[in-house]
Amino acid sequence: MQVLASKSKIYMVLEYVTGGELFDRIASKGKLPEAEGRKMFQQLIDGVSYCHSKGVFHRDLKLENVLVDAKGNIKISDFGLSALPQHFRDDGLLHTTCGSPNYVAPEILSNRGYDGATSDIWSCGVILYVILTGYLPFDDRNLAVLYQKIFKGDAQVPKWLSPGAKNMIKRILDPNPVTRITTADIKADEWFKLDYTPMDSAEEQDDVYIDDAAFSIQEAPSEDGSPKSPNLINAFQLIGMSSCLDLSGLFEKEDVSERKIRFTSNHSMSDLLEKIEDIVTEMGFRVQKRNGRFQVIQEHRGKKSSGSLSVATEVFEISPSLYVVELRKSYGDSSAYRQLCTKLSNDLGVPSSPGLLTTEV
Repeated sequence: MQVLASKSKIYMVLEYVTGGELFDRIASKGKLPEAEGRKMFQQLIDGVSYCHSKGVFHRDLKLENVLVDAKGNIKISDFGLSALPQHFRDDGLLHTTCGSPNYVAPEILSNRGYDGATSDIWSCGVILYVILTGYLPFDDRNLAVLYQKIFKGDAQVPKWLSPGAKNMIKRILDPNPVTRITTADIKADEWFKLDYTPMDSAEEQDDVYIDDAAFSIQEAPSEDGSPKSPNLINAFQLIGMSSCLDLSGLFEKEDVSERKIRFTSNHSMSDLLEKIEDIVTEMGFRVQKRNGRFQVIQEHRGKKSSGSLSVATEVFEISPSLYVVELRKSYGDSSAYRQLCTKLSNDLGVPSSPGLLTTEV
């Protein structure tokens, strides 16, 4: 998702999933054939287990939050109630009561703490039940009665379902989270494995996390000695770089000008990297390079003191003759940072381009 803004409006650019919600699909056409329902359930489990492997627990899985694309593949949406590892208490459990009533696991209702992965599996079981039957396993207009049914976990599984499907539903909708089936056991189940194509791990995108430690290794030169190609940016990223569209002030207390600036330059990529290194070295900074990025460091006796400064520098290509240089302060003296930014932008920037990207210094 991309977020852009003007002075009066905020724009969110989202992927358009043509198939809409799985809920609407079931509401309009009824239950799915078992083979088709199993395929969607397989994708659901793949997606949920991947989230769990990254420490993300959805906590609001339901038909309305499962979208279907033009090819009939599902996409899990709405992670607004999801939990991360830092949300766990000292007992290793989550304690926030949340979710949709018909899909919530019994242990969440008990207010004694719950495992995010186990409760998500329960919700997946409710989704599977609805996919294969066309109606909810636990339902009542009275919430107290509904929760009693969920606590008992006594879902009436239709006799016309296959033995494999019935067994899967019963093992997931187990009111005891300790004995409830896990994602690993689900994937090992014979019914689940029918016509199953596991998610290709090669297609998964690696998490990207950059901090000071990422620059602790000196960059190895390329075989031909040429600099690494700059990162390309798309139109949304370019527009979002404009200071008048920067939304960070809504969420961050620190002044953006104390943390990040950008300027454009028409120097070549090799000249930019060489000149940046020369300028910051002349100013008394130490430079570390890795993967086309600079880390500019000024420390007193190797320690992060009040006069120290660390700035990450990266170059993006807009066109073959125009680049964006981004400077991000990791920590340190704001006065020294502004001097560095001013020096670089004055020496390397395009004088006539302030309207394209505003230098926030």
